[in-house]
Amino acid sequence: MEQSTHPVLKVENLVKRYGQMLALDHLDLEIQQGEIFGLLGPNGSGKTTAMNCILQLLTYDKGTIQLFGQPMTPTSYDLKRRIGVVPQNVAVFEELTVRENVDYFCSLYVDDARTRKGLVADAIEFVGLEDYVRARPKKLSGGLLRRLNIACGIAHKPELVFFDKPTVAVDPQSRASILDGIKEMNAAGSTVVYTSHYMEEVEEICTRIMIMDKGRTLACGTNEELKALVAAGEKIVIEADVSEAALLRLRKLDHVVRAAYEDGRLEVACSNGEHNVADVLAELSRARITPGRIWAEPPTLNDVFLEITGRELRD
Repeated sequence: MEQSTHPVLKVENLVKRYGQMLALDHLDLEIQQGEIFGLLGPNGSGKTTAMNCILQLLTYDKGTIQLFGQPMTPTSYDLKRRIGVVPQNVAVFEELTVRENVDYFCSLYVDDARTRKGLVADAIEFVGLEDYVRARPKKLSGGLLRRLNIACGIAHKPELVFFDKPTVAVDPQSRASILDGIKEMNAAGSTVVYTSHYMEEVEEICTRIMIMDKGRTLACGTNEELKALVAAGEKIVIEADVSEAALLRLRKLDHVVRAAYEDGRLEVACSNGEHNVADVLAELSRARITPGRIWAEPPTLNDVFLEITGRELRD
């Protein structure tokens, strides 16, 4: 693949409005070659709008977008051939077989039939659909359909691939296969932009993560760098029957950043301190609450997301 000193993708001061609504608020984004870059944000945060602007599927009001060191425009077909897109919604033709679908999408980028034949075979093998090449999509399970969707998006061996929630509603085995495939693709040289509502996936595969909301970047860095940004130093988890009054008193403790209770599980996020567990247990004792199982966890990416955005990440 072509080496470059330029970022693979650079977005500066991107503004997109829908009438009076500001969907992208002077967004900046830079992705280097070889990254698996995670893009996180609540629904309505601007992720899809940003991706569509980058791909020139949407016009925008202001800003610049560069791919591989060159300006990206609606007619930059030479740049678009170097990109792959795996959309959230499965986009294949029901009347075509697995092989015919992959061949069709590959033909949008590669004219030569002989070259394409090898690329199609590689893509089908890559996603593990060799036994289904003559099957039509309606005969495939949800997980296999997702794999076909990926094969269609990456058959031309793109240098930059956008994955938009590729594991939604698939079984654990297919999810593991998809994630392994993305890591393998990245190891072979592809740069990846990855969006998901599954925090554990992002933690597992992404080298750098950006959290955005309301069209703006809130934080960007490695998994560990993001965790260092938040006040929560550890999370104490206790199985107990906790009253609302006790929960309110826990929230008033000096080192408690956040306390939540649901279905017999108390979660208390604390800033770094020597006696966090002891202080929480003492407060429960004063409330005459007998705890069950108790354990402490380091902050997760979900804790970071919740503290930065104030919202849970939901489908």
